[in-house]
Order: sequence, then structure tokens, then C-alpha cells
Amino acid sequence: MTQTTSQDLIQLEKKLLERQEKLDAKQEEIDAQKEELAKKRREYSDKLEKVSTLTRDEATKQLLAETENDAAAMMAKIIKEREEEAKSTAAKKAQEVLLDSLKHGALSFIPEYTVSVVRVAEEEMKGRIIGREGRNIRAFEQATGVDVDLDEEGIIRLSSFDQVRREVARRALEVLLKDTRVQPFRIEEVVKQTKEELDKIMFEEGEKLAAEVSVFNLPADLYPLLGRMKFRTSYGQNLLVHTLEETKIGIHIAQEIGANVDVVRLGCLFHDIGKILEGDGSHVKLGAELLKRYNFPEPIINAVAEHHEDKPFSSIESIIVHLADAISASRPGARYEDLEKYGQRLTEMEKIAKNYEGVEDAYAFEAGRELRVIINPGRLDDNQTVLLARKIQEEVSKALAVPGEVKVTAIREFRSVYPEHTVV
Repeated sequence: MTQTTSQDLIQLEKKLLERQEKLDAKQEEIDAQKEELAKKRREYSDKLEKVSTLTRDEATKQLLAETENDAAAMMAKIIKEREEEAKSTAAKKAQEVLLDSLKHGALSFIPEYTVSVVRVAEEEMKGRIIGREGRNIRAFEQATGVDVDLDEEGIIRLSSFDQVRREVARRALEVLLKDTRVQPFRIEEVVKQTKEELDKIMFEEGEKLAAEVSVFNLPADLYPLLGRMKFRTSYGQNLLVHTLEETKIGIHIAQEIGANVDVVRLGCLFHDIGKILEGDGSHVKLGAELLKRYNFPEPIINAVAEHHEDKPFSSIESIIVHLADAISASRPGARYEDLEKYGQRLTEMEKIAKNYEGVEDAYAFEAGRELRVIINPGRLDDNQTVLLARKIQEEVSKALAVPGEVKVTAIREFRSVYPEHTVV
């Protein structure tokens, strides 16, 4: 058994040696082939250098440069295709966002601009408003600063460029039509009460506007300012309507592109608040200063301060407020520039008259062709009143481009009341 095993081992060893010899021979053959291949490669390389007059390094660089150029051209083509695709997609998406935003901002009512209408059940009621020898209607126009038109059957038209005056006049007239005792003193009393009521109405309108765009817990002083926008126009566009429309558009754009919705919401709500504030400077400056006084966050103040590009945009939210404002203001039929200039001219006429000593109030009528001035009887006598009317007429005619001749009516009235008896 042992002898057989030893022979097997000897045979196995011989086979391994024979295999190793074959492998060595094969390896030598492979090495010879590698050396021959390398030799031929050197020969071809030398020949290529002689033919192309390029060194090996130069040829390598040239090949790499050509490869890079081909790759760059391919990449540029791909990038251009992707850019065109992105532009097409972005334009389509922008259209969708814009149209959807306009749909969300669309409002269902149109404001009146210069005329309010009060309906009367019977024509005889107009006689009560006119009064004996027209005393009541003169007192009403003097107290409210509006022009009353009774010519059309069934209605009374109240005309004024100032919407607050028209609203006071409309509400006061509705009360007087139900009153059995209409006289100058009663008219002034009703107008005074109506003005006080209108302050409450402005507060309620401000709350309603803020709630409409989901803004709550504002400082109480800001609600009447927001409500006053209902009685203010900008280029013929009702300021409250414009603000509501613009805020809804801005909120939707902010939601679509992932901007800060709360900053846009408040920026849009207060962007034109300066238009109903008194002070020096543009409405942009006045609005930003108001928000600073109430410690609003800086991004909101910036959105108001930058919405007319008076300053460079500091955030995407400021850009959205600017765009929403432009969309609302520029839509067809939104604004009438001539009406805005008309209102400014009448306001300036009244301002000129009020600058004179002894003038208590002034009202522009008839599209600026008539100016009624209320004189303090304790400050000016009759002769001084006549001279004052002439001075005002001359200054208004020189300072403002008013078509036709301006008629100035100076009203000086002495009145003693005890307790409700009036002596004129």
C-alpha cells in the first residue's frame, strides 16, 4: 500500500514539472510577443512623428484638445436645448400663475366715482329739501360741500370729487327725507352726526378689508385708515377695490412660487396707505414711515417703500408687491388719468382759498368753475369779504388751468341760536 502511494506521488510530480515547463515556454512566447508589439508601436510612433512633424506630447495634446472641443460642442448643444425647454416651460407656468392670480383677484362690483344717487318716493319730498326760497338746499350744500341736482324725476344726484363728502351727504339726505322738520339748523345737526357715524363706518370698513385678506389683530388706529380708502380714488380707481384686488393677486403669486405669503399680504395691504395720509413727501414715503411708527417688520416696510422702485428691490416679496400693484392698476378700465387730475385740481382750488385768513372752509363745485368760500363773520366784515373773493378768484385763475371763468362765492353769515331759534 505504501509502495503504491509513493509511485503515485512520483508520477504526479513528473506531471507537474512537465506542466510547469509548458507554462514557462508559453510565458516566454508571450513576453516575446509583447516585446515585438512594443517594438512595432515605437516604430509606428516614430513614423507618425516623421509624417506629422509632431512630437508624441504634441500629438497627445492635440488629440485631447480635439476631444475637449467635441465634448464642449455637445455640452453646449445639450445646455441650449435644456435652456429653450426651461424658457418654454417657465413662460407657460408664468402664464398659468398670472391668469390664476387674476382670477383670484377679480372682484364683483364697480365703484361710483363722482356721483351718488338718492331715490325719493314722491316728488313732493324734494320741496322739503329745497325749503322756502331755497334756504334748505343752500344750507345742505354749504354744510356738506356737495352739489345737489334735483332735475331728474325720482332721484336726487349728489356730485363731488370728494367721496367722503358725497357719502356724508348721501346718508344725511336719507335721514332728512324721513324727517318732518327740515330747516338749516336741523340740516347742520344731521350732517354733523353723520360725519361722526362715518368715522365708525370707516373703522368697520377697515376691519372688513383686513378680514377679507386674512389679516387680524392690527393696531386699532390702522383700521380707520384702511376704511378711508373706500372713499378715495387713485386715477379713477377706487383705492379700497384696488388694494383688495392687488392683495389677492399678490397672495396667490406668493403661494405659487413659494415666497413669504405674510410679508406679501401685509405689503400689498398697506402699499398705498400713504395716499390717505397728510404730510410732506410721496405716498410711498408716508406709508413706510407709518409702518415704522407701528414697528412693522423690516421686510414689510421695504415692500411698501420699494413698490414703485423708488429703492432697489431687497427681496422677492417686494418684487411680488410691485408686480401685483402693476397688474391691478394696468388692467383695462381700471384707471382714468383725467379724473385723477380733475380731483387734484379741485383739491388745490380749495387749498388756495383755505390759506387766506378768515376762511373757515371752501368747496369746489361745477367741475371747478365755482368755488364757495365760508367766511368767519367775526374775522372779516362785508367789505373785506368782497375783496377776499376777488383775491381768491385771481389766484385760482393764475395758479390753475381751469377751463372758463372761475366764480368765487364768499358766504358770510351771522347767526344767533337760542336754543333752536335761528336768526340770520
